Amino acid sequence: MKRRGYRRLKVALKGRDRKRVRVLLRKGQTSARVIRRAQILEMLDDGRSPNEVARLLKMSGTTVRSVGWRYVKEGLDKALTERPRPGQPRLLNEKDETRIIAMVCASPPEGHAQWSVRLIAEEAMQRRLVPRVGRETIRVLLKSHDLKPWREKNVVHSQTG
Repeated sequence: MKRRGYRRLKVALKGRDRKRVRVLLRKGQTSARVIRRAQILEMLDDGRSPNEVARLLKMSGTTVRSVGWRYVKEGLDKALTERPRPGQPRLLNEKDETRIIAMVCASPPEGHAQWSVRLIAEEAMQRRLVPRVGRETIRVLLKSHDLKPWREKNVVHSQTG
């Protein structure tokens, strides 16, 4: 029984695409995902059905079909590589990061001997350096700049006249 709008997937690699796929599979110096997609394309090019390829490579039929259709519609490069993933936008821009780092390099607020990640997050929002920020964002920021303000005690030396 055929479903409405269902088209059968037929993959026929072009000459230079077939060579590129075979070179990729022979060398094996790319990522495992790219090699896996190349295997899918080679098997589909040999005339195997998507379900058979999925069973042989122990993966889902949906994955096999999506790689095959991507080759048919968009070409070899698009079929072998992943589409960019949306990801979450950055919470802090460079200006915000600079302000927070400058704050951390100064003395901690009154009543605190040293900075903690939680204190930095609270102070950054209280001083309105950023609208909102979490402890993990602060931790990653400090780590990327190799800062450990909780290890430094701010010692006040008395001044002698």
